[in-house]
Amino acid sequence: MSPERVAVVGAGAVGVTAAYDLAARGADVTVFERGDRVAAASSGRAAGVLYDAYAEDVDAELGARSMERFRSFSGDGGFRLRECPYVMLARDGDDARAEAIDAAAARMRQHGRDVDTVSGAELGRRFPALRTDDVAAAAVASNAGWTDPASYVELVARKAVDAGAELRLNAAVSVSTSPPAVTVSGTGSGGDAAATRPFDAVVVAAGAHTAALLGEAGVALPLKPYRVQALVGADGYDGPMCYDATAGVYFRPHPDGLLGGDGTVPEEADPDDWDRDGDDWFVADTREVLRHRADYDAAPERAWAGLCTATPDGDPLVGAVADGVYVAAGWQGHGFMRAPATGELVAEQVLGERDGPASFDPTRFDGDREFEIREGMVVEERREASD
Repeated sequence: MSPERVAVVGAGAVGVTAAYDLAARGADVTVFERGDRVAAASSGRAAGVLYDAYAEDVDAELGARSMERFRSFSGDGGFRLRECPYVMLARDGDDARAEAIDAAAARMRQHGRDVDTVSGAELGRRFPALRTDDVAAAAVASNAGWTDPASYVELVARKAVDAGAELRLNAAVSVSTSPPAVTVSGTGSGGDAAATRPFDAVVVAAGAHTAALLGEAGVALPLKPYRVQALVGADGYDGPMCYDATAGVYFRPHPDGLLGGDGTVPEEADPDDWDRDGDDWFVADTREVLRHRADYDAAPERAWAGLCTATPDGDPLVGAVADGVYVAAGWQGHGFMRAPATGELVAEQVLGERDGPASFDPTRFDGDREFEIREGMVVEERREASD
């Protein structure tokens, strides 16, 4: 029997998508968000880079489905998908990444992704805005674009409410697993303080707070929050999205000019107490890459940090962790771009319509948190999980 009452904890991109898909299929859904608005945490600070150029079959499938859904939502309300090719490149002398880009592009094409491998000279002819005389290997993904992440979350949250979901803001909660229940410790909009409500199912999509929430309920998950950074410059940029793998920096067009980033800090961060500003070293390093790669020398208008969540093998945790309790977290910085498909996937798991991929099974680890955090936007081969 499908669950009738479902709680979704977290009103980021994955949480509101799951809530929308559940409510649209007839479930009685309540979304609990500890912030005072949707997209208050990681989703609101995401880069907004979108593509389906993944080398692994599960990732490619989710990427393609997400792009399909992004396009279907584009033009509704304030959400827009801006079509724009995505370039991955490695510099001369970086043989390992150059070989990895060539190999990854070949696997992407095997999955039907529209990805071309090009020389530096050809890349320069196609995209004059880029410097390409030092490019050893490059791939161009055509099925790509960018957007304002908050506008997607706001749109889908509205769609979820229109489909019958209840959205409770300022509602910090704790989760119980036996039976599934949510206890609200903050007053929140639309309810009383410190009230425990039973549900047929609970979906925890709380980003950096996911491990702590479920840990308090006795479910240990190998998830670590870590800081990544971005900046925006006000000068115009008329070129493709680009990831310089050798430098570890990406950039894309932005309504105010250009957005650039990565700035991974491979240390576990406190999700309740972390530095939300961009570091000086990140700003300096990113500006140097932008000058080199795109002749872009604008001082940043602003720089900020967001939180991503890491797992031991780089794959997310999506699925049941107890009877009626589900998790969706751990995307290594790729969560927003796969949110439309991931929210749909977890909703279908809750409703018993679909099994999740084995590689995303949240019980595949023993909960050991002793693993190294690694940058999520990489082109090297995926590492194996160590239980």
